[in-house]
Amino acid sequence: MATKILNPRGSPGSWMMKNLLMEKTPADYIKSLFTPFNAIAAVILLTGGIVAYLRFTRGLAAVTNLSDANPWGLWIGFDVLCGVALAAGGYVLASAVYLFGMEDYRPVVRPAILTGFLGYFFVVIGLLFDLGRPWRLPYPIFVTVGGVASVMFLVAWHVFLYLTCQFVEFSPAIMEWLGWKKLREWTVKLTVGATVFGVMLSTLHQSALGALFLLAPAKLHPLWYTPLLPWFFFISSIIAGMSMVIMEGMLSHRIFNGQADSDHTSRLERITLGLGKAASLVLFLYFWLKVVGLVHGNHWDLLSTPLGSWFLVEMLGFILAPCFLFLWGVKSKNVALVRFTAVLTVIGIILNRLNVSVIAFNWDISERYVPRWSEIAVTIAIITLGLIAFRWIVNRMPVLKEHPEYPGGH
Repeated sequence: MATKILNPRGSPGSWMMKNLLMEKTPADYIKSLFTPFNAIAAVILLTGGIVAYLRFTRGLAAVTNLSDANPWGLWIGFDVLCGVALAAGGYVLASAVYLFGMEDYRPVVRPAILTGFLGYFFVVIGLLFDLGRPWRLPYPIFVTVGGVASVMFLVAWHVFLYLTCQFVEFSPAIMEWLGWKKLREWTVKLTVGATVFGVMLSTLHQSALGALFLLAPAKLHPLWYTPLLPWFFFISSIIAGMSMVIMEGMLSHRIFNGQADSDHTSRLERITLGLGKAASLVLFLYFWLKVVGLVHGNHWDLLSTPLGSWFLVEMLGFILAPCFLFLWGVKSKNVALVRFTAVLTVIGIILNRLNVSVIAFNWDISERYVPRWSEIAVTIAIITLGLIAFRWIVNRMPVLKEHPEYPGGH
């Protein structure tokens, strides 16, 4: 009763308790933060923070093994290339639901868009660490003088615009959380337009990341170098997006089960099987395009080398095998197998991006790049920040459940 007197309905205090403190008193909320996950996350973030301080005060040489021969390392190969690919679920699911009317997948569209938005946001954070002059990150957008034909200029503009599109697509959930009904109406009207523009941007910048490596034919191993690289990056991003949505649904169902409504829970298995079927078809296309690239390059003799064996591991173990595992899981309605295959596929996409950008790059020089522990610490800290942000938003906003005032509007 005392709480109702101190925090009457509609007052700032009651809004804060309900929407920020999850209906807990400040003291109870602080106590709830003392969990094993938060303790581990605090250690990770503290370590990452110390490395970040050293990087921005003493330069790249103090915390990385980058050099003139190897100017790109883990922060580009994983944080940027993998991050952009794994965030592709946003444009894949948004186009499926908002453009093609596939309403069966509506329960997972908001989590997918949120994952995509956070993925791109933290890609930008990771890029700040890698740039020699991070304060010049906005230059391609606001201060560019020449260089508009550069692939990197294209990627910079597309990521900037697509991040904006994803914020617009997710805005209805924010407006519902804040109770801003008029603004929600406007953002809902903008959703289809933002989705169309976002799909166009994604098609271009996903492929443009592959086009970056077309500029280095003498540095990338012949088995990975092909004029089809832009197509490979775009098609594999679709696979990565669907696989990430499957993984996200699996983890959210276990971790945020109390936040998900009955509609989301009851349709999740059918959605998982549908995404697995689509992923199998795209993987099949991706595999044969990779074969076309191999035939076009005509480097069959290199398959007998150590890197050739590694190439076959990627092709057979992380493209062809998941293709058939997805198909078998869907045919037998084995949801667990489909989810396992999604994890395997995500690992394969990460492996491919690291192969192109790190492992098979500068493959024939003696000065090989190996990341320092501090580079890995920053990458883990960025991933941890993304997980914390996702958890904070899902626990408060209508992401896995519909807002009671907007039934059917999820």
